[in-house]
Amino acid sequence: MNQDGSYFSMTIPPSTAKATTPGVHGPDVPSVQPTPLKRVVSGAALKELLAGGGGTQVKTPSREDTEFRAYAHSEIARDVATIKNSVVMHLTATFLRTPASMDSGHAYLASAFSVRDRLLQRWNLTNEYHDKIGAKRVYYMSLEFLIGRTFDNALLALQLRDEYAKVLGDVGFRLEDIIDEERDAALGNGGLGRLAACYVDSMACMNYPGWGYGLRYRYGMFQQQIINGYQVEAPDCWLDSPNPWEFPRPDVTYPVKFYGHLVRDPEVPYRYKWESDVEYDAMAFDVPVPGYGTENVGNIRLWSCKTNGLFDLNKFNAGDYNGATGGQVAAQILTNVLYPNDNTNEGKELRLRQEYLFCSATLQDIIARFKRTGRPMTELDQMAAIQLNDTHPTLGIPELMRILIDEEGLTWDEAWATTVKTFAFTNHTVLPEAMEKWPVPMLDKILPRHVGIIYDINLFFLQSVEKAFPGDRELLRNISIIEESSPQQVRMAYLACVGSHRVNGVAAIHSDIIKQSIFRDFVRIQGEDKFINKTNGVAPRRWMNECNPDMSELISEAVGDRSWVTDLTKLSTLEAHATDPDFRQRWWAAKQKNKQRLADYILATTGIHVSADAMFDVQVKRIHEYKRQLMNILAVIYRYHCLKQMTPAQRTKELPRVVIFAGKAAAGYWVAKQVIKLINSVAEVINSDEEIGDILKVVFIPDYSVTAAENIIPASDISQHISTAGTEASGTSNMKFVLNGGIILGTVDGANIEIGEEVGEEQIFFFGCLAHEVADFRHYLRFHQPKPDAALQAAFDMIQANTFGDSHLFQPLIDAILRGGDVYLLSVDFPSYIEAHKAVEAAYRQHDEWITKSILSVARMAKFSSDRSIQEYAEEVWNIEPAPVSGQSV
Repeated sequence: MNQDGSYFSMTIPPSTAKATTPGVHGPDVPSVQPTPLKRVVSGAALKELLAGGGGTQVKTPSREDTEFRAYAHSEIARDVATIKNSVVMHLTATFLRTPASMDSGHAYLASAFSVRDRLLQRWNLTNEYHDKIGAKRVYYMSLEFLIGRTFDNALLALQLRDEYAKVLGDVGFRLEDIIDEERDAALGNGGLGRLAACYVDSMACMNYPGWGYGLRYRYGMFQQQIINGYQVEAPDCWLDSPNPWEFPRPDVTYPVKFYGHLVRDPEVPYRYKWESDVEYDAMAFDVPVPGYGTENVGNIRLWSCKTNGLFDLNKFNAGDYNGATGGQVAAQILTNVLYPNDNTNEGKELRLRQEYLFCSATLQDIIARFKRTGRPMTELDQMAAIQLNDTHPTLGIPELMRILIDEEGLTWDEAWATTVKTFAFTNHTVLPEAMEKWPVPMLDKILPRHVGIIYDINLFFLQSVEKAFPGDRELLRNISIIEESSPQQVRMAYLACVGSHRVNGVAAIHSDIIKQSIFRDFVRIQGEDKFINKTNGVAPRRWMNECNPDMSELISEAVGDRSWVTDLTKLSTLEAHATDPDFRQRWWAAKQKNKQRLADYILATTGIHVSADAMFDVQVKRIHEYKRQLMNILAVIYRYHCLKQMTPAQRTKELPRVVIFAGKAAAGYWVAKQVIKLINSVAEVINSDEEIGDILKVVFIPDYSVTAAENIIPASDISQHISTAGTEASGTSNMKFVLNGGIILGTVDGANIEIGEEVGEEQIFFFGCLAHEVADFRHYLRFHQPKPDAALQAAFDMIQANTFGDSHLFQPLIDAILRGGDVYLLSVDFPSYIEAHKAVEAAYRQHDEWITKSILSVARMAKFSSDRSIQEYAEEVWNIEPAPVSGQSV
């Protein structure tokens, strides 16, 4: 506390500490212009508007209509006739089609809107019931939600797939063709966003009152095109056609401020008024998430900038057309693209403003919903649990403090206690480059109030630590939220840790590593109980029931019903069928059918013919050095080298293999993009080599997405999860592959370890060094240049001989291994990696044993359902209870 009784730290930057000193204004600050008025009927309301009042003329019904209430609280009939009437109504009335003018696109939209009608009715009932009983809700804040397609998933959840297939058949279409009309929602990129989507699905299925919060990206991250072997980014225009699965909410809009200066409250010295220079309106779009086997419907609320009020008519009439729309363009940019390239200062600022728009709108919405309960603000944590999915939403912590102190009148201590009890934080990485930091000058410029709050949070935290550990300056330096660099940086992972009551990792090894590394000092200060593990999981509805229907039918037959879709513990019944010849034959037939489907998909997307009789060897995930796609393609090159040394007779004895890659590299990640180029260059040479033929094929599937994954994952024989030990937090694709009968080739890292523990190590192929050995290997390689293994050198030799094009393109990739310290230990793990491949081939040739491995692996994967994860969060972190709507009166 300062001498004047305030809690405001005087160590913050001058532009923030001086309460009336203007901050740095952005170049896109719009000029002051008249407030747009809503058209009204009465002159009285118009006078109110002109006087600055609301004047919206909102009126509520004078009485309740019993028929309306009965309709709103009853299920829409599920018979084919009712469904057909709904689809035809949307065809004619919503899309102005006739039987002669409609096509498959219109049939999809009409069917989707018909399904949405049912979801929205359940959505209303769910939220009305949760409001009525005063249910505590969980709010899952994630910058990504990789939800994929919704239509088929919704039909399965509503258990109306057969009925809609019949209706669509009547009007001349196959359901499968209509499903293919839907585009993937471009709201995420990788495992972080897919995990968030799985968790919201599980919350709905398990009847937990919970919402996801994110941003509505106009162009996604990007659409990946492969041109001359290179990744080329194009906008993903997924919203060009109507999106039936979002519901615009112009009535749910919140102002979000940027830039400006602070004015101290003369009566309460630690309270400030933020006089912003730029203000945008964040508007909500709701995406209903159906629960399988329940009437509960979850929700993902996405924010987009509302730009109508930013058009400057005065500038337009003066001929300044660019200036007239400048405010609109500046607002739209905030939600145009996921993860804008931050290699420039402008890109960094855009990311920061994007994250704050997300956090501010979300916190305002949560507070508005809480205030309707009439409870005091200090009881927020009793009605709301906020989960931070990685560090991107961490600005929510100082934003909640700002709202509670400056707007709701709480003292600092009351606000801080409420904030900590409300937030929990999930850490997803130990990679230094992924530990989000923001320069203090940039934060001070864009969010002047928040910098002050962050400095005070840090000050009071350090004071408490110094009291408990007097004189330990090194400890204070290590745990400070403010990194004393030039310029100073705010360490967002530390802010999330200090401001949350629980911190969790996402796999057992990852949780141990973060307690021993990045959060080691925090564990010492705050105690081990705060730091817990919550191993990730995946939603079996999408990643088994929807994407693998033939295998799902076999499982349902073995279990006796479809109850396993919401209770994976029932998969254990498969073990009794592992020796049944008929079951095994049909299991293998289902796998081969999936492989043929993928072969057709590969042909359609790449033009490459592959044989479904070959072993499908798959690595699909974000392209990154630590995930080591480079090691995979180097092993492919070595295999090609060996095949070229053989006689034709010898090659006929080799096991045919199709090596499949997919994944996007970040737009500014040059090394990852060069790996993509190498993969495609190698594929071009090998696939055109007539001597090799079908013995070895290499495929890079462009624009990896949820829909692509739904085709790829059920078809894998072997999937590779080969990150350097200790670098992969968990992974979820490994879980999906095994749940679909695939076998893992992987390092002892992330969730691979727990999968091996569950399915048995005889069902998984491990290789490589262990996490505790990595530091010693890196130290050695930093100061020595050992000669590469003969197999690795053979791969290098083929590249440097220009076998795959100009070797100068790929020499930096080789140099990073030979002369750059080999940070990700490719040279260390390559020999054991090659031996593991040999073991995989030997096992695959034992056809009967391979089928047994496949069945037993699926039977033992119950732990990796996202339902289990969500139940653990609900009981141990969020303290919420299921609130099923079914059978309840609202």
